[in-house]
Amino acid sequence: MGLSIGKIELLLLVAAVVAMLARRLHVPYSVGLVVAGIGLTLLPFSLEVGLTKDLIFTILLPPLIFEAAFCLHWPELRRDLPLVLVLATLGVAMSASVIAIGMHFVAAWPWASALLFGVMVAATDPVSVIATFKEAGVGGRLRLLVEAESLFNDGAAAVGFVIIAVFAVGNALSPSEMAGTLVLMVGGGIACGAAVAGALLLIAGRTEDSLVELTFTTVAAYGSFLLAEHLHWSGVLATLTAGLMLGNLGALGAISNKGREAVVAFWDYAAFVANSLIFLLIGIHETTQNYSAVWLPALAAIGLVIIGRAAAIYPISLLFSRSSLRVTMKHQHVLFWGGLRGALALALALGLPPEVAFRKDMITVTFAVVVFSLLVQGLTMTPLLRKTGDIS
Repeated sequence: MGLSIGKIELLLLVAAVVAMLARRLHVPYSVGLVVAGIGLTLLPFSLEVGLTKDLIFTILLPPLIFEAAFCLHWPELRRDLPLVLVLATLGVAMSASVIAIGMHFVAAWPWASALLFGVMVAATDPVSVIATFKEAGVGGRLRLLVEAESLFNDGAAAVGFVIIAVFAVGNALSPSEMAGTLVLMVGGGIACGAAVAGALLLIAGRTEDSLVELTFTTVAAYGSFLLAEHLHWSGVLATLTAGLMLGNLGALGAISNKGREAVVAFWDYAAFVANSLIFLLIGIHETTQNYSAVWLPALAAIGLVIIGRAAAIYPISLLFSRSSLRVTMKHQHVLFWGGLRGALALALALGLPPEVAFRKDMITVTFAVVVFSLLVQGLTMTPLLRKTGDIS
């Protein structure tokens, strides 16, 4: 069943109460929402809400990506862009490889299924990562690295998933065709985002009506995503590009000062709503998973995801250890343990083609990875940040 107005109102009321309690109890808001979602299933009345790829990927993910990208400052991002891009590409590939190899031999999944699963859960999710760091009050370069890496590897994982899914359903691609598809998805997604944002910046510069400017950013967030996806390009990269352009070029005068204040406030609230719905829905659907049938693959996947993240963060950080982009060891630990999973992994899992072997098991195991990530890593992130001195 879908989300009705009544259900949305109830979920938002729960989210507001959880936000108040989480702040008083000093626990991550995302963790509180997942627990609250589980608690909602114990109510005497039914709260059935369908969790689909379209709901997460098309409706809830674009505003989260746009809001995070809009708030990234290009001068700071440009300085660390080489490190971020390597983490978001080579890092995702290394992590996905470790997970895929492990799931093939431990869970006896065929290579196509193991590779798809590896890509699905290799990338850190900006939904959960950014929410946790905002709650913890993390700032400076560490927050920039975490936000930027999670956003860019989100796009990398989505692109990789599409390409590997072609193999999984039996359609072979030659190396040149695969390279062409990759370039087209990435380049096309960026071009869509740039085209939509550029056009809206030109129009926005002709008005100082903050409501109109706010409407333009909404069109940019969803319009760039939907256009790119319609053309079979990367919607995630399109929205990321649009957010970066509007957030940085708009600040140069295309968006008025009053309009920018309204835009920032609106997208901050939009991100809160999207985050709240996603985490509550994860909690609600957590109780419907049959883990007893896949306990070994689930435990293996949780361990492999952690190992895969370590295999990406520490070696890549070592590559930059003698450069100006050096990452301190304590921040490497935060990047490693802060690699939370969430909405993207679930959206991709729910969108698995029916022909993929072990599809049902892959969805359940993905839920296990996400819930472990949010509850265990999420609850221990703040103590880790205190230990590294990033928060008091």
